[in-house]
Amino acid sequence: MVLYGAAGLLWLSLSGMTIGSSAAVALPRTDPVAVAAAPRQDETSAVSLALPLVVAVAASLVAMYGYIRRLRRSKTRTTPGGSRTSPSPAPFDDLDERSRDLLVRADDWVRTSREELPFAEARFGTAAVEPFAQALRAAEAELAVAFRMRRRHDQGVPEDPEARRQALAGVIGRCEEAGRLLDMAADGFDELRDLEGDVREALEAAEARFRELTGRARTAEATLAGLARRYAPSATEHVTGYAEQAKDRLMFATTRLNRAHQEADRGKGGQAAGHLRAAEGAVAQATVFLDGVERLAAELDEAAAMVPAALSGAEAERAGAAERLTDVPAGEAQARILHADTVLASVRQETTSGRPYDPLDVLRRIVEATAPLATGRTGVLSAAALLTARSATAAAADFVTTHRGAVGASARILLAEAERLLATRSPADVPHADALAREARDQAEQDVRAHGNPYAEADTRAPGAAGAALGGILLLDSSPTATPPSFGGPRTRNRLTIPLD
Repeated sequence: MVLYGAAGLLWLSLSGMTIGSSAAVALPRTDPVAVAAAPRQDETSAVSLALPLVVAVAASLVAMYGYIRRLRRSKTRTTPGGSRTSPSPAPFDDLDERSRDLLVRADDWVRTSREELPFAEARFGTAAVEPFAQALRAAEAELAVAFRMRRRHDQGVPEDPEARRQALAGVIGRCEEAGRLLDMAADGFDELRDLEGDVREALEAAEARFRELTGRARTAEATLAGLARRYAPSATEHVTGYAEQAKDRLMFATTRLNRAHQEADRGKGGQAAGHLRAAEGAVAQATVFLDGVERLAAELDEAAAMVPAALSGAEAERAGAAERLTDVPAGEAQARILHADTVLASVRQETTSGRPYDPLDVLRRIVEATAPLATGRTGVLSAAALLTARSATAAAADFVTTHRGAVGASARILLAEAERLLATRSPADVPHADALAREARDQAEQDVRAHGNPYAEADTRAPGAAGAALGGILLLDSSPTATPPSFGGPRTRNRLTIPLD
């Protein structure tokens, strides 16, 4: 309205100025006819007609502008007359994909941090690294909840669409919190290790561990050869090639340790730290391979010793099963008993034939066949179930850790659920953990096959060539530097860089 009034005053003042000017000739009082100056009167009339038109157009423009502003305010204000316009919720598919992507990323953050922690502990002791171990445990707890929420979501819980959206948002939030906890601890961890200041002590510790693993790699080859003679091929198939892959990691570590020494001699602490961290990652993965071989050897020997007792326990469960299964229809009870008899007869024949067999598989078959008849009277069957589940879960975890550059969310979700069930040690949960772990391993292997072979030796490629090495330890692309991941979350884990020349 103020603008309107100002426009009106302007028009009146201009009109007054025009009238006040000498636009007409004064006439004698005695002459009844007034003769005006025609040109001046025409000019005054034109100006008088144009000014109102200009003012009207300006007023219309001002009014339109005010209306548009009021319309916008009415859509966003929080006063009773209007409501704030909130952004449209993200599409369900976007939430689903983001939650899966963050589960993979957060799992990598945790696994990488878990790998680097022992290198610091070896130098500074348990007490010095305890704050960072505590941060890691807190991040692991957040991630475990996220995996559990995602697993329940995949099973259809909850059912309400809005609740399912909230569950996915919860998964995302838990993953982000895990990353935040690790990011908060990363600066202190760097101060403790001080790799960019003095990398030589850390190099010595890494080289000592490297030399230890070199000897263990040779032993692993002999161990695998012995297992191949004593047991069926299926017993060791999931560790086939582990000794060779450990050697590949150690060869990569050799190159990076040498480069770290060179950069340290040149006074380039930052680049030396990057090479050292890449070497430590390779050493950590070589450790996983060699530990897997040694652990499997112990598990197979333990399982072979347990088979006779497990058979006796299964026969005890079988005895009197028909009388115990009174709450089961007669036909189904008979089918359970016949199935158990068939499996147990097959196992007896297999274990007494003199040919190599897979003792872990035999225990698994015994437990599965007698589970529908079991009364819990024989603890040996529970021990057998725990052994097979522990072995399968550890094998799946090793594979995900050493091939995580290609393993997706599905395998990790299954593995996390298997680890959760195994931790309960409940007789009802342990067999389920065993099945989930084997499914997780199968899914992870499919991911690797679909991804191709991302584990070729990086240093054999031309600088800047695309490719990935060592399952995510070193990712090469067209950039002039690479970032070996370190202890930390999304903000800090790639803080070290190394040149690719």
